[in-house]
Amino acid sequence: MRRTSGRTEPRLAAVVGAVVGAVLAAGCAGMPDSGGIAKVELSQGSADKNLQVRVFPVEPTKGAKPQELLTGFLDALTADDSYDTARQYLTAAASASWRPEAGIKVLAANPGHPTVTVTDADTEKPIKVSGQLVSQIDDRHSFSLEPVAVLTSFDFNFLREKSGEWRIDQLPDGVIINESNFRNNYRQVDRFFYAAPDPSAPTAASATSRDVLIADPIYLRRRIDPLTEAAKAVVAGPSLWLAPVSRSAFPAGTVVDGVAVDESRTAHVTLGEVDLGAATACRRMATQLLYTLADQGKGQVERLDLKGRHGGPGCQASKGDEPETGPGSLAGTMASRQFYQRAEDGVLYETHGDTASEPVHGPLGKPQPSGRPLGAIAVARDGERAAALSADGHQLYTVPLSEATSAMPQAVLTTAARAGARTDDGLTSPTWDGRGDLFVVDRDPQGQRVLMVRDKQVVPVAVDDLGGRSLQAVKVSSDGVRIALLVKDGKDPKDGKDGRDQKLWLGLVVHGGTKEAPTVRITGLRPANPVLTEVTSVSWAEADQLLVLGKEKDRLQQLHYISTDGSQSADARLQGGEGMATVEASESRGGNQSPPPTLALQGTDGKLYRLVNNQWRELVLPYRAASFIYPG
Repeated sequence: MRRTSGRTEPRLAAVVGAVVGAVLAAGCAGMPDSGGIAKVELSQGSADKNLQVRVFPVEPTKGAKPQELLTGFLDALTADDSYDTARQYLTAAASASWRPEAGIKVLAANPGHPTVTVTDADTEKPIKVSGQLVSQIDDRHSFSLEPVAVLTSFDFNFLREKSGEWRIDQLPDGVIINESNFRNNYRQVDRFFYAAPDPSAPTAASATSRDVLIADPIYLRRRIDPLTEAAKAVVAGPSLWLAPVSRSAFPAGTVVDGVAVDESRTAHVTLGEVDLGAATACRRMATQLLYTLADQGKGQVERLDLKGRHGGPGCQASKGDEPETGPGSLAGTMASRQFYQRAEDGVLYETHGDTASEPVHGPLGKPQPSGRPLGAIAVARDGERAAALSADGHQLYTVPLSEATSAMPQAVLTTAARAGARTDDGLTSPTWDGRGDLFVVDRDPQGQRVLMVRDKQVVPVAVDDLGGRSLQAVKVSSDGVRIALLVKDGKDPKDGKDGRDQKLWLGLVVHGGTKEAPTVRITGLRPANPVLTEVTSVSWAEADQLLVLGKEKDRLQQLHYISTDGSQSADARLQGGEGMATVEASESRGGNQSPPPTLALQGTDGKLYRLVNNQWRELVLPYRAASFIYPG
């Protein structure tokens, strides 16, 4: 699902270059930063097109002391096998109990440990390993980033066996690895689950009740049967974070017996311990697996054949069968259309091609009778209506983009204006999901809140765990169950003002209640890429990624692609963004078409730019634009 630039991953390139250089210079090299020599070979597999080397483990040498064994064991964790060699460093009991699948601790650099002395009289030797923890992968393959690197330690104990050889007899579960080796050995892919149904949906129409897949990013080893591992990750269920808003078609206890891909790019998956059931249930399982394996296979999988261990009819799935179920399908067919507000009078235009444009139908396509341009506008995903804020930000209108509507309708929401001229209150950030719900932030200093507008009904949205932070803006995904939030730190006790740093957080939208009395809650809040301390603008750019305009402390502003697990994409090239005021992207993909271009508005002179083939190109319009809009 991710945008790619067709080049080697940035962080990986340095590692690969160093290893290849060592191969040329010495004939052999090892990926680990320490330890014994490991053979490497060039890989020509299509799944490894961005990876030039493979690493093979080294077995423990005869007579190795605890310190040598520790180094060899940690190096073996980075190798391209199923931890069989790593287990050779363990006692039989430790090998039987050690669970490498329990998770991954990613350290900033190689773990350190003190120098230890071993005498002939020693039979046991403890060694404490330590390092700066920067991120973790849990037992469900889900990534979490540490807000700041924290010193952590791991206890190992070594035992001299009857043979006289030392082995590790106590160690922590999981894998310990440095960040460079993690990037080399693991790859982020998406597994897919269905968005949870909304019990308060107003109708059974397709837009409100349709099944749609949502991405759950995970990290898997690159070269150890990645398709089978991806299939197992799907049937195991979603991440703890996504679970409240997702559903899986797989019953608990489902087992993946095997995955094979034939020359026709059909993946054949066999499941055990499950009844595939009726055709509909089977197809739902197959569709989840299809999109997951297609994301992992990168072009190797186009269809999927699903069968049970004991035979039976099974079922098939392809992306062309049920395109309305695919991730991002609720972005709408109009999601690639581009709209601009003319700075002079706020009239909303739709562009056709590079320069041709015309006013939209309805009252938003004409100057307002008051002479005051409207504030922010958000076009609905279906392109048939738009939300517009009044010039002072205290009224919200939903306006059909239709010739049949000649005058502005009554406001669906009005907030109180506080005394004095203020720029930090009123409504802001209207945003539509793909089911027709509109979200908006009310920055009233006496009662900040988020509101959802469904037709004419205004529903307050509870927000969990803000912890005194000030909410500035939101951007909801097309599937309606995930949301990006821009927040500022709590008020400074000296001047009572909000903190200066504006950061990106991610949350879940949980719907409940009934049609007559819907409830909405934003929960599961977590920071995304905490090194970005000044986030200016955010937009959904994929079904699993956000485009973020922001900067790290003491660095220039740039465009970043941030995954919904909070990590920064290594597949997309960083783009310069200094001087930009806002950016906009679209979730729309339209089959095999290229994604709509990223748009940017320059803050100094208001010029508009499109990102085309990784180059910024000025978009010349016959008028000066105050803002630009993709539906959503």
